[in-house]
Amino acid sequence: MFRNHYDGDISTWSPQGRIFQIEYSMEAVKQGSASVGLKSDKFVVLAGLKRSSSELGSYQKKVFRIDDHLGIAISGLTADARVLSKYMRTECLNHKFVFEQPIQVSRLVSSVADKSQVHTQRYGRRPYGVGFLVAGYDQTGAHLYETSPSGNFYDYKAMALGARSQSAKTYLEKHFVEFAHLDVPQLVHHALLALREALASASTPSSSATGNAQQPEGLTARNVSVAVVGLDYPFRILEGDQLQPFLDKLESGSGAADTVVSADAPAQMQL
Repeated sequence: MFRNHYDGDISTWSPQGRIFQIEYSMEAVKQGSASVGLKSDKFVVLAGLKRSSSELGSYQKKVFRIDDHLGIAISGLTADARVLSKYMRTECLNHKFVFEQPIQVSRLVSSVADKSQVHTQRYGRRPYGVGFLVAGYDQTGAHLYETSPSGNFYDYKAMALGARSQSAKTYLEKHFVEFAHLDVPQLVHHALLALREALASASTPSSSATGNAQQPEGLTARNVSVAVVGLDYPFRILEGDQLQPFLDKLESGSGAADTVVSADAPAQMQL
């Protein structure tokens, strides 16, 4: 990416039919720390790699709860993510007040995409520099969506965003056929394995513009967030001590089947 005569504002097209401001915003998503999402028939799991601006600072949030039935993992500019997550929460509240039922995940994702698209068309604005993995469960089933600063959105069985996410995508492409009938602990295990693939390829620091610093060594309870949502299972975030048993199984090379958490009763998970 480099400056040229056609990237001064969002309403200028290049002779090749490109809008560089949109491409720059999508590059900001690629520079953010990795996030992973995958789903089965009944559950959706998100995992995000948190980063700290320095050893003296706390880790930035990567996973946000939007409503009882959905949440997001982000990659890119955290400040932009806060603005859009506030908009999503407001849409959920308005829909629940008017229709007395939770909003469908696809409807909310479409609204966010429309809001993002406006910022790619009007002079004096810039695109949002953040991408979302939206996980939710509604009356139509489990859903995993990706949103883009360009205003596009896609439905996935499994997806990864952020820096070095191609390694995580490769892992997900090899195993996604297994996900349909897995329980929650096994899905979390696969999410952590995919996230570890992205971490394993990390060797250089990323841009500080997106709040990133030198990648920490290994997955720990401090630098990882995991969230789960599904059938009769409100959106919940696992961090710290709640996540440690899964990381221990990951380090020991054991599968998720022998975890102390009951696979048949996901509501019993200590979240």
